Amino acid sequence: MDLQGFGHLLISGTWVTAQLALASLAVGLVLGLLGAAAKLSPYRVLRMLATTYTTVVRGIPELLLVLTLYFGGSQLLMWMAGWFGYDEYIEIGPFVAGVAALSIAFGAYATEVFRMAMLAIPKGQWESAYAFGMSPFKTFIRIILPQVWRLAIPGLGNLFQVLLKDTALVSVVGLNELMRQAYVASGSTKEPFTFYMAAAIIYLGLTVLATLTTQYLERAANPAAKGGRA
Repeated sequence: MDLQGFGHLLISGTWVTAQLALASLAVGLVLGLLGAAAKLSPYRVLRMLATTYTTVVRGIPELLLVLTLYFGGSQLLMWMAGWFGYDEYIEIGPFVAGVAALSIAFGAYATEVFRMAMLAIPKGQWESAYAFGMSPFKTFIRIILPQVWRLAIPGLGNLFQVLLKDTALVSVVGLNELMRQAYVASGSTKEPFTFYMAAAIIYLGLTVLATLTTQYLERAANPAAKGGRA
């Protein structure tokens, strides 16, 4: 496949795509855990907020979320900064807008994955931890969360593969990720098939890598399944 000297663009775009995906994953995991905890909270207000978050975000396209945060995020931040007397222009870059949009979307779906994982853990484990004098926070961190990860990894792995492909949406706001660089190279050479095919192969490679990583994490979280059952 002749890339006519544009291979470095695809490499740099792949690196930006990887950074975008991993940053969105990190933020999205935090949002997902908070959302799941809120949905299972005894406080009605928290349950309503979490339900509203997941319902609204899962009901709108990720592309619309990217555009809204990129073009409207600056105005929102300036409005909030105005409360503290700050009147300078605040600009949100395409990378920050992309991370915000993708992590919010990922977090909405991850909320349900974490919630189901938490529900799968017997309540007796909470009660046993309380009986030993552990606080709810320590119980969650030391007893519940490790088991939640083990149960949630397959679902989170699938969501990350979707997230990885959704990074292409951020190209519409000018971020020089893989799809954007493929578009630039194809426009310069008038050979769109070559560069979009190259981008497809790279996306496929990233997806395979994500799948292998997920499988490794699953085996690491389930040591008994490594060698099969005796």
